[in-house]
Order: sequence, then structure tokens, then C-alpha cells
Amino acid sequence: MKQKEIKELFVRFESAAIEIESLECWSARELQPLLGYAKWDNFVNNVIVKAKQACLTAGEKGENHFRDVTKMVSIGSGVEKQVDDILLTRYACYLIAQNGDSRKPEVAFAQSYFAVQTRRAEVIEQRFQEIERVKAREKLTKTEKQLSGILYERGIDQKGFGMIRSKGDKALFKIDTLTLKRKMGIPEKKPLADFLPTVSIKAKDLAAEMTNVNVQTKDLYGQKPIEEEHIDNNSAVRKMLLNRGIKPEDLPKSEDVNKVKRRLEKDNRNILKNKGQ
Repeated sequence: MKQKEIKELFVRFESAAIEIESLECWSARELQPLLGYAKWDNFVNNVIVKAKQACLTAGEKGENHFRDVTKMVSIGSGVEKQVDDILLTRYACYLIAQNGDSRKPEVAFAQSYFAVQTRRAEVIEQRFQEIERVKAREKLTKTEKQLSGILYERGIDQKGFGMIRSKGDKALFKIDTLTLKRKMGIPEKKPLADFLPTVSIKAKDLAAEMTNVNVQTKDLYGQKPIEEEHIDNNSAVRKMLLNRGIKPEDLPKSEDVNKVKRRLEKDNRNILKNKGQ
């Protein structure tokens, strides 16, 4: 396929995309000729049906990607009639392209086009998840710093704060910090929270925030009462997670959040650099 043909097809596929309820989608009726299919029934029976089955096999709900609708089309002399149509997500278009006749140059192009577009969406989603995790870790650091300052005013030094935090972890994960690190394959000298998934980081943060509030509200002083308060708060958060089917100690280790942060910062610098060119 020549570069000119590729550019023309790219423009046609881009132009066919519409936005409904903030969701990018394509009309199957408009996609049909773009893929080189002359007859609607042939397109539906030989391609879309297979794509729907592939969607179900992949564990996706068909109605989330293939929505049956009707539309009015002109049949000449100012006369219109109602026809069936299907609104397709990008993923549905990808599946249709994969199940189309790859001997058709339009289908071959669509396979690459929607594969790249789908992958791009996955990359963006992953980036947002990484940003959320970095922000959660930064928030936990801030919360623990505030708690440390409050406890210092109430007779707890850094060593005491470390013990309180460790016992809180044991209440949240039901095993001590060192054992959990070994179970997850985390270096002993590295902070546990740097390798926890987002939900566990936020769980630790919520428990620390609760301790932060209750120490002041209950006017607690000294190691024992504050330690008991922090244990109770972590136990309460653990109970909430278990009620939702989440066992925090069984969640897999995540990538070192510091590496994730450096990668995001590097990506941002590259984006700014490319914009400046």
C-alpha cells in the first residue's frame, strides 16, 4: 500500500469517528464501506458476528462495545427509510478488523490502525494509574510526617513512631513488616509503602489520617494509648477491605514507586522538549 493511500485511509477512519456521551465510537454502517464490504448483511454475518464472539471470549460484555441502534438514510428523491446500525467502540472496531478479510487492503490497514489506537488508549490508562499511585505515595508521606509531628508533641520520638507505624502495619496486613517484605520480595532496607499497590497505600494513609484525627480529638499522650489507637484504626481499615474481598497481604508487589516517578518525570521532559521543537 502506497503512502498516499495510507494517508487517505487514515483521514477517512479519523473522520468517521463520532463522540456520543463522551465516548468515541464508529457507526458500523459507515465502517462497512471503509473496510471494503459492499453488502451490509455480508458484513454483519461474516465479520461483526465473529467480532462479538471474540469480545465475549475475551471476557468483555458485548453491550459495552456493540450497541444496536437505528438511523434514517436517504433512498433518493428526498425519501428516507429507517435501517439498523451498530455503534462500535474502538475496541469493537479492532475486533471487527481482526475478523475481517485481511486480503482487502482496507481491512489490513484497519487492523494496524485500530491496534495502534487501542494500544495508545491502554498506555494512557496505565499512565493515569501510575500517576495516581505516585500521588497516593506522596500523600501517605505527607500524612505520616504530620502524624510524626503531632506525636512528637505528645512524647513520642522517631523510634517510638517507627514502632507505632510497624504495629499498625501488622494490624493492617496481619503479619509484621519484615515478614511481609520477604513474602512480597521487597528489599529489607527499602520502605514497604514504595512497593505496595495503590489500594494498600491508600489504606495505610486512611488509617494514619484516622490516628491523626483521633489522637487530637481524644487528646492522647504517651506510647501505649497512641499505639492502641493506631492498631485499632488499621484493624478497622483491614475489616473494610476484607468486606470488599480485598486481602491486602495477598496483593502482588508493585514496581518501586520512585522508579515510576522518575519515568513519569522523564516522559514529561521529553513531551515538553518535543513541543519546543
